[in-house]
Amino acid sequence: MRYLSHLFERNRAWAGSISQRDPEFFLKLSRQQSPSYLWIGCSDSRVPANEIVDLAPGELFVHRNIANLVVHTDLNCLSVMQFAVDRLKVRHIIVCGHYGCSGVQAALARDRLGLSDNWLRHLQDVQQKHERYLASIGGGTETSDRLCELNVIEQVANVCHTSIARDAWERDQELSVHGWIYGLRDGILRDLNVTVSGYKETAPVYRNALSALTGAAEP
Repeated sequence: MRYLSHLFERNRAWAGSISQRDPEFFLKLSRQQSPSYLWIGCSDSRVPANEIVDLAPGELFVHRNIANLVVHTDLNCLSVMQFAVDRLKVRHIIVCGHYGCSGVQAALARDRLGLSDNWLRHLQDVQQKHERYLASIGGGTETSDRLCELNVIEQVANVCHTSIARDAWERDQELSVHGWIYGLRDGILRDLNVTVSGYKETAPVYRNALSALTGAAEP
């Protein structure tokens, strides 16, 4: 197990099965990367981006971090976004959270995890912003699920406020930002109805999404 030989064996079997179905697959894949979608999702190993939307390698550009956060000082995320939008010309950015997110649960419980506490502080900011609504739920799984949804809505707004998205819209580049959430228990994606296709849409779409979820336009 020291050299993980079983993973190399599985890789060879996977590559062989792909080549058997399409002998030109890897040759075509190596020549061009032209995805239409950028996926910003959680690092959770139970949420494999390509698989849950049934897209092949090369069709989805992916950035993942704990709790699918879009932080304006995170140069990793912003660099991925800029490369995807400016270089690859993706037409859709999908922010996808998931129910049962360990990061959300840790933020709610105020668990001390070490360095990760600093990252999850951004998620706790979302929690505090919507504290009144979340307190009205009464705790438990439902509170966690609602925070997962609120977090997606907030991160969609964060994407829209980046200079990357705004510059793309100013030059009339086709770009839409979407907020989805994935169910671990059933494998189903759900649209949170927070899709923005131009900067001026950001505020009204954000308010409408919050209103649909919490019953109030403002937190």
